[in-house]
Amino acid sequence: MPTHLLAVSMMAAAAAISTLASAAEIWPQWRGPEGQGHAATVHDLPVTWSETEHVTWKTPLPGRGWSSPVLDTASVWMTTAIESEATEADKAQRLAGAKNPKPLQVSGPVTMRALCVDRESGRLMHDVELFTAREPQPIHSLNSYASPSPVLAGGRLFCHFGDYGTACVDTATARVVWVNHDLRLNHENGPGSTPVAWGDLLIVHCDGSDVQYIVALDQATGRIVWKTPRSGELQDNPDLKKSYGTPLIVALDGRDVLLSPAADWVYGYDPATGSELWRVNYGVLGFSVVPRPVTAHGLAFLSTSFTKPEMLAVRLGSGGSPPEIVWRQAKGAPTMSSPLVVGEELYVVSDKGIMTCLDVQSGEIRWTSRLGGNFSSSPLFADGRIYVGNRDGATFVIKPGKDYELLATNQIDGRIFATPAAVDRALYIRTDTSLYKLETR
Repeated sequence: MPTHLLAVSMMAAAAAISTLASAAEIWPQWRGPEGQGHAATVHDLPVTWSETEHVTWKTPLPGRGWSSPVLDTASVWMTTAIESEATEADKAQRLAGAKNPKPLQVSGPVTMRALCVDRESGRLMHDVELFTAREPQPIHSLNSYASPSPVLAGGRLFCHFGDYGTACVDTATARVVWVNHDLRLNHENGPGSTPVAWGDLLIVHCDGSDVQYIVALDQATGRIVWKTPRSGELQDNPDLKKSYGTPLIVALDGRDVLLSPAADWVYGYDPATGSELWRVNYGVLGFSVVPRPVTAHGLAFLSTSFTKPEMLAVRLGSGGSPPEIVWRQAKGAPTMSSPLVVGEELYVVSDKGIMTCLDVQSGEIRWTSRLGGNFSSSPLFADGRIYVGNRDGATFVIKPGKDYELLATNQIDGRIFATPAAVDRALYIRTDTSLYKLETR
């Protein structure tokens, strides 16, 4: 049996004997243990907070990064980037080479780092230098060089920075185990895709304006195990070929399938080999896809992202039947924030702060409401409530249901781009300057 397939079998056996208590103590990836924005066992979370209310600790963070926090039993891990000023000549040269007119920023050398904060005290335990990008690509003014979220698996932290590189850190020693600089692509707007850990593999989207592929790295060594080019026909304009999506592992017909949104197509892959199982065209223009899909009731829900976004419900198929789009909804579709399913309702938040509740089976709109502000962060369902933060530092707490009910609006300093994590009785929110631990006190 191949090494990575044997490891999958061993990990499945270990997972079968793990306890609910241990699962409740960790938050290993962006959007939680299942990657779908649910904190299933969390309770007694605060509904209201401020800079002085229900703040257990607040820790200033060095550098700049939008990556969402992940947690092991003792620590909170994030990534950040330490930027240096580029010369005016360098700025002009690299902006002249950019292929789109969007507002871009150019930096001098950028050092990518991993941060570790103690869960109990809030003390910054480790600030680990991973590598330096000497001539980084320009990034969008709403992006950072450290936007992809890290992933925890097997006592290691996997930090991905797109074209700039990928690194593995031993969480017990804070030692860099390996660095990979082989996954090259032109982002146009900077990195955005978060990897997913499966078995002994780290699976990464690489959808640039120049090349489009999905790749798996060996978690132990960082070496490429498989690499699969995107097969769907794309637009002629290179800017419409790129994407910033994050895959999701789903169970279909007794096997794991990698659900992978990209420009114009959503794909299903065998995560062990990278073999394409199927693909579905969006039927409309879809590019720069940021939201991570979610699944429920045999359906996958995803956004086509920019220009004229639509929410799509894709029946994943079973027993050999092919996947198919069963409904689409253009009103309120997000370009950045990921969707959330709670029960029979689907919740989405547009960049401009319009929250929409849809019926999962029909796509019919239950309600819409303007929350206020602009949004990049994705909603979290925890302790029976929905939490979602805007770029102005306000977090809205909403009661899920067929009627809109806002429970609280909570303001803290800084801007929120990252998605919160919830573990045990605590909510962890990262702003552009700090990490907060919030508890009912």
